[in-house]
Amino acid sequence: MAPTPRILATSGGFVTAPDGTMRPGALFAEALRLTGAERPKVCLLMTASGDHREYLLKTYAALSGWSVDVSHLELFWMPNAVPSERIAASDLIWVGGGSVANLLALWRVHGIDEALAEAWQSGTVLAGTSAGSICWHVGGPTDSFGPELKPVLNALAWLPYGNGVHYDSEAQRRPAVHRLVAEGAMPTTYATDDGIGILYEGTDPVAVLADSDEIAASGSAAYRIERIAGEAVEARLAVGPLKA
Repeated sequence: MAPTPRILATSGGFVTAPDGTMRPGALFAEALRLTGAERPKVCLLMTASGDHREYLLKTYAALSGWSVDVSHLELFWMPNAVPSERIAASDLIWVGGGSVANLLALWRVHGIDEALAEAWQSGTVLAGTSAGSICWHVGGPTDSFGPELKPVLNALAWLPYGNGVHYDSEAQRRPAVHRLVAEGAMPTTYATDDGIGILYEGTDPVAVLADSDEIAASGSAAYRIERIAGEAVEARLAVGPLKA
């Protein structure tokens, strides 16, 4: 039986404490569970932040003590491993936030996109936050080009939808998504509040997940935005399974 390709696209995954330290949230824990591995091999891709050293080290520290084997694949200034081999050896790929435009360009230069496509079809769980959410979709609004959001529409498009992230915490996000959908620049789009993720099996969204019970109880949610009669129409998707 062929494995089920899974992507967990989020605006969360890790929780940052007031002192700046990070810990895995329930979204990351669910990504680990989905691998089915007793001790999952996790590969961190921090391309979108330029392989920012502090971000990488904080993520390693957050996973200290967890039953995981952690590695990373960096591209600055040169790959630290053969990309296809590092990706193929992983049970979970976690993609960090930053510039989705830069991420896409570098992935294509180094063949990361092709290696990830093979891994996804082979059952490796793909997951990430912010840029690490938009990248799997057709695209979405991004601050890759400056503080005013502009669309990236040449993402991997394995998920045939637009994507909106940080939907409740950044004022430009919701209007930008609505405008792009209403104009027909983006197809039907799925968006997530902070601390929320959407699980896709194949290309079907099957569940809305939260980083904690508190976030779920707060009313944070995901959203489906569709173009109907030339307007963007938004439907709130509460935490829980999604109907087919």
